[in-house]
Amino acid sequence: MSESIHHLADYDAGTRHEATVVSNTRITPEASPEEVRELVLDVDRSELPYAIGQSIGVLAPGAPEFGQEHHFRLYSVADLPERGESGQPRIKIAVRRCSHIDEYSGEEFPGIASNFLCDLQPGQGFEFTGPFGLAFEVPEEHDANLILIGSGTGIAPFRAFVKHLYRDVPDWKGRVWLFYGARSGLELLYMNDEKDDFTQYYDEETFRAFRALSSRPGWTDRIDWHQAIEETGEELWEMLGEAKTYVYVAGLEKSMEELDAVFTKLAGSSQKWLRRKAELLAGRRWVELVY
Repeated sequence: MSESIHHLADYDAGTRHEATVVSNTRITPEASPEEVRELVLDVDRSELPYAIGQSIGVLAPGAPEFGQEHHFRLYSVADLPERGESGQPRIKIAVRRCSHIDEYSGEEFPGIASNFLCDLQPGQGFEFTGPFGLAFEVPEEHDANLILIGSGTGIAPFRAFVKHLYRDVPDWKGRVWLFYGARSGLELLYMNDEKDDFTQYYDEETFRAFRALSSRPGWTDRIDWHQAIEETGEELWEMLGEAKTYVYVAGLEKSMEELDAVFTKLAGSSQKWLRRKAELLAGRRWVELVY
């Protein structure tokens, strides 16, 4: 497996830390059918070195009757490193309350980790492990092209990454194109009436944001990556051919096939796209953080 692609099973749940909830706030509007919450957490140690793009592994209570002590899930850190009032490391994560349908019985079951986290109150705590990896790095060339593709809570690491670029890299001159997928505008995290972090970068000449929304948001249609990506057409394909272009992707693993289909159409053939993607992967310029 490529070192540029990270999957949940790759992570070790060894060394553990304790996190205490400082606040738990809904960041999707009440009108949205999707409940996404931002948890602010203080860590029970004096140092927790983590960097932009890293993730923590949450250890939610498992089902002991089935021999499962913990239920492990990965959540990207959604902001820059900081410290709380007590001086302890403080981190933020975005969590979508989810459920899944049993393919045999048709019965709906609540997601274990997401519901556990969404229901936590300030003062309560849980164990986590990590941080893991440095999935998204600032290129050495500060005039590089960055194509950021995130869906749902996969946008969380890009919130921190873009903030870091424009706050901490004063000589950044490269283009930053953010493709953000959701079923409706209400589900665009950090780009809605509750949280609008990304709007502060619209005045930056190098920053552009493209929304990929479902054509029928009331249904369960897939995100319309085709319209958003094809909107940029030739310019995007030219960027993908440049040696200083980096593509960072975050979100559900199932969306990777959809993105490959869109880029295949953009390239004109599957052969051309597979060759271009192989070049990006070989140069560590295509990085996926999927779950």
